[in-house]
Amino acid sequence: MQTAFTRLVGCVHPLQQAPMGGVSGPELAGAVASAGALGMLCEFALEPAEERMTNALAIAAGGAIGMGFFGHAVQEDLGAFESAAARLRVVEVFWTTPDPALVARARSAGDALVAWQVGSLDEALAAQDAGCDFVVAQGVEAGGHVRGTQPRAELLRQVCARVAIPVVTAGGIATADTVAAAVAAGAAAVRVGTAFVATHESLGHPTYIEALLVAQSGDDTVLTTAFAGGWPDAPHRVLKSALAAAEAFEGDVVAEGGPPSARRPIPRFSSATPSRSVEGRIDAMAQYAGMGVGSVTRVLPASDLVAQLVSGLV
Repeated sequence: MQTAFTRLVGCVHPLQQAPMGGVSGPELAGAVASAGALGMLCEFALEPAEERMTNALAIAAGGAIGMGFFGHAVQEDLGAFESAAARLRVVEVFWTTPDPALVARARSAGDALVAWQVGSLDEALAAQDAGCDFVVAQGVEAGGHVRGTQPRAELLRQVCARVAIPVVTAGGIATADTVAAAVAAGAAAVRVGTAFVATHESLGHPTYIEALLVAQSGDDTVLTTAFAGGWPDAPHRVLKSALAAAEAFEGDVVAEGGPPSARRPIPRFSSATPSRSVEGRIDAMAQYAGMGVGSVTRVLPASDLVAQLVSGLV
């Protein structure tokens, strides 16, 4: 199905995989891109950004790859930001007010499209004014760190009515029916995170993935500020079971992560994602999950998940 998003990005499907730290490595982003959607890397990972971009592009076989950056940290990683703008199809920023200077820096570095993930109509308008090519409107149903405070459908209606650039809708999307309904409501594309954690190519820890499969519905998630870890007062949605386990855990260090040559302790209530490289009490870490988690019932190849999610589009 062609939309303003697919024509702009060059994708077959109006679908973007969320750039999830500790989860979306080159294998996942590349597989999603190869399947015709927009595959996304995350700014932070164990491997150097250049290496991850090279590997993802090789797997993508000509498909579209992007990289997500955190606005409060990007100034410390401008080299990677500029390299991504020069090498990838999309660079995206999240968590801060849209910044025209950062958009201009991406333009001067390369030909990548620039996107901003926002949580309100005012931020969406600011992203348009800053010169972004498209905007990601995040509803409160989203997993991970949550900028949005409104239901996804309500925010989508408001943003589509006021901005001229393509709008990607995000927050708790995990089924073909939800994808089709969002596109019918005006979204140029949808963004999916939690369901892609439960794929063969995901870097999520098996214990984390199993917890997602066990969850029955969005009622098994909670929006909290407990796992602050460097993001003071930043709301995030996790599994309720993870929060309960972290609260019951006795001790300051819940796990250990990092490369083999530089392992580091992970404090209790850290924002760190439980990836495959982590050892310890995975159940008591930040197990990020959106409210669509009840529809995540089995582990699939990423290409199969893409096909499943877009199967209701005509």
